[in-house]
Amino acid sequence: MTYDIYISSVLPIGATFALTLWLGNTSYLYISVSFAQMLKAIMPVAVFLLGASFGLEELSMKMMGTMTIISAGVSIASYGEVNFNWIGVVYMMGGVVGEAFRLIFIELLLKRKGLKLDPIIMMYYVSPCSALCLFVPWLILEKPKMDAAVQWHFDPVIMTLNALCTFALNVSVFLVISHTSALTIRVAGVIKDWVVVLVSVYLFADAKLTVINIFGYVIAIFGVYLYNAQKLNEAAVTSASNSTQESQGLLGVSNTTQHKYKST
Repeated sequence: MTYDIYISSVLPIGATFALTLWLGNTSYLYISVSFAQMLKAIMPVAVFLLGASFGLEELSMKMMGTMTIISAGVSIASYGEVNFNWIGVVYMMGGVVGEAFRLIFIELLLKRKGLKLDPIIMMYYVSPCSALCLFVPWLILEKPKMDAAVQWHFDPVIMTLNALCTFALNVSVFLVISHTSALTIRVAGVIKDWVVVLVSVYLFADAKLTVINIFGYVIAIFGVYLYNAQKLNEAAVTSASNSTQESQGLLGVSNTTQHKYKST
């Protein structure tokens, strides 16, 4: 890990992760958990567009159509939200953009720059940077409110469990991206989002689903399914092409060897 790589790659990952936590968690003060998860379905669109701008994804009409379906589904789900709040939506969209940038930066670091970092070592470099980036807004925005409050409750058990879950999530993200791509982790997260939506409706009184909510979310998930199918087809074609090239290369080497053997 050189100084240049830390500044150009690790620092952006830590900063965007802090931005995701700050904006994403703040949105829960204004919108329900279930609605927040529905908004997160737009994540593949953000990752795809940013990936295309960085040269990691190839633009195509089929892929743009899939992204349009996902966006339309999220828009319909938002239209059907009972407790719609623009402030919460803006915060969540900011968190989505921050997460998309973070995933792209991780993919650039692990693939383009060729670093072979263990997930634990990656967290070792990224976490202090994220903590520092979160400390600054906390000092300016939240600490004065905490000082002014007569009393506030801190639950160490909940905070410890939260930290452990976040650590496990980040390690899994690094592992998946190092073997696949940034978009794959978002597609895999769709199942988690469905679970969160259903469980939050059961646990929290402010989480209410309408028919329009469900209809829009189903459309968005269908778009994510189409994307997943397209990526699987692309991977299959690429794998078949590589296998053919390897076979042709081995055949060429074999013919050359036989020719030399006959000549001698």
